Amino acid sequence: MRTNNLQDIKNRYNIVGNCDALNRALDIALQVASTDLSVLIVGESGVGKEIIPRLIHDHSTRRGKNYFAINCGSIPEGTIDSELFGHEKGAFTDAIGESKGYFGVADKGTIFLDEVGELPMATQARLLRVLENGEYIRVGGQEVRKTDVRVVAATNVNIRKAISEGRFREDLYYRLNTIPIQMPPLRERGNDILLLFRLFAMQIAEKYRLPRITLTEDAQQKMLKYKWPGNVRQLKNITEQMSVLSEKREIDAETIRRFIPDDQDTTLPAPITTSNSAHSYENEREALYKVLFDLRANVSELRRELNGLRQQIDDASTLKTQAQSLSTPYNSVSSPLPDSTSHKALEASHEVEDAEAEEIADSELESLNLNDQERQAITKALERNNGNRSKTAQELGISPRTLYRKLKLYGLTKK
Repeated sequence: MRTNNLQDIKNRYNIVGNCDALNRALDIALQVASTDLSVLIVGESGVGKEIIPRLIHDHSTRRGKNYFAINCGSIPEGTIDSELFGHEKGAFTDAIGESKGYFGVADKGTIFLDEVGELPMATQARLLRVLENGEYIRVGGQEVRKTDVRVVAATNVNIRKAISEGRFREDLYYRLNTIPIQMPPLRERGNDILLLFRLFAMQIAEKYRLPRITLTEDAQQKMLKYKWPGNVRQLKNITEQMSVLSEKREIDAETIRRFIPDDQDTTLPAPITTSNSAHSYENEREALYKVLFDLRANVSELRRELNGLRQQIDDASTLKTQAQSLSTPYNSVSSPLPDSTSHKALEASHEVEDAEAEEIADSELESLNLNDQERQAITKALERNNGNRSKTAQELGISPRTLYRKLKLYGLTKK
């Protein structure tokens, strides 16, 4: 393809980069677009595989028809057949009506199956039949239906390894892989890394009205040497982080170490750190709130055990009274004097009751303080989650129902 035509394609789809591997992938996509051949796009997560099927559809004879992009890994195994191939009324509990499914709605159009390697084996068999002769059967149905759909698939897993492990059908792989397109990882694209960085930095500066960040020479070298395990998606995220969190607008190698690892061979992202700023006590507060909730739970547990002990003492006293009644003559009007053992038992009982009362008083006083702390913890959590009770309950480690009860207890239901 001529260079000017390729550049027009990049401008239209906002594709940045000039590496040979990327240009080759775009060229193959444009050549195969006018056919109905199946295409399998292979590449790591975050390299931008979703651009290729859109480009193929827009340059095919099907461009006026429906285009659907489906992430196979995000659909539960129990419903994916229904999503793709439709279902009849009453096929399962929630099937109150019939559904055409994607392959029915996309007739004459294009379907992009992202993460196709995640498809269950039963669904793979259905997909193979569609690719071979355009036939499929809805879930719960018996009628064979026809569809004319162009399938473009993508995966970030090693399909050959999945085949050897029995997780992917070999015949389906060859049917999908009629035209293979390999998308290069970011670490192999050389100066495209810097071009993409400039694009993302400019977009963030315009979006948030911030001065645009730039890279010093040593920072550029560090960016080029990093492995970028998250590819283009990770580069965009890190550019956004640097644009917002860095006080400097010219990013040097020292600053960039806060965002990407210093080890050039690692494939793990660096933890985000801050410098030249006051110490933050947010994490300490979070830890304290968790401790307070745990402490309150422990106090409640001790109170239950104390009540159990009181019940045991009451039961023992009742049994003792009954035993004395049985040992007293029927016509006796006076009770026998308690022996020394009985005196000791009664004294021990009184001591336990005194200790119990003292512990309950201390517990109630401590409970009042904990109520204060708990109210503050709930209030802070609600503020951090913008009043969202579900997120607040999840952060505090309690159920939404428990949170609602505590909101009513502390008069926070209007928050």
